[in-house]
Amino acid sequence: MDAPAIIDILHGLVPGASLVSGQSVDFATIYVPAATLVETATALRDDPRLRFNVLVEVTAADYLPRDPRFEVVYHLLSIPNRLRLRMKVRVTTEGSVPTVQGVWRGAGWLEREVWDMFGIVFAGHNDLRRLLMPEDWDGHPARKDYPVQIHKATQTYEPLEVSEAEFRANIERDRVKRAH
Repeated sequence: MDAPAIIDILHGLVPGASLVSGQSVDFATIYVPAATLVETATALRDDPRLRFNVLVEVTAADYLPRDPRFEVVYHLLSIPNRLRLRMKVRVTTEGSVPTVQGVWRGAGWLEREVWDMFGIVFAGHNDLRRLLMPEDWDGHPARKDYPVQIHKATQTYEPLEVSEAEFRANIERDRVKRAH
């Protein structure tokens, strides 16, 4: 099923949503406004013609200096209908996206990762805190304006030298461990 067919189904289920088909080389892509994201996600999950019952991934892309700057990307899977869908939501720097935890329970961790890396706020998320970076980390490293200049002294190490007898002993010890 292609993006226009999915949009046709959604127009009857989510009245007033301005859904747009996106370009893609692999599977259907649609753009959804943030204001109707939860209603659209619920329709995608519940309608028997669609049944996107698995949220595979939530990620984002930073298109600095474009406005809106970010796109939050949801990868969905319909196991019963053997369909895949990419749903995108455009977000400004100060904007937010509603959480879809009420639709797909596993969205919580994925939204925390996007917030941690990009700083995109998910309105209604009950536990929006650092996931990948330390709690005291400043900024969001996946943003294009994040400073990446790190000054670190070069480290050198002595080369690892193992004699032939030590090498054979290591091989034999590994064989014995694998046999058990």
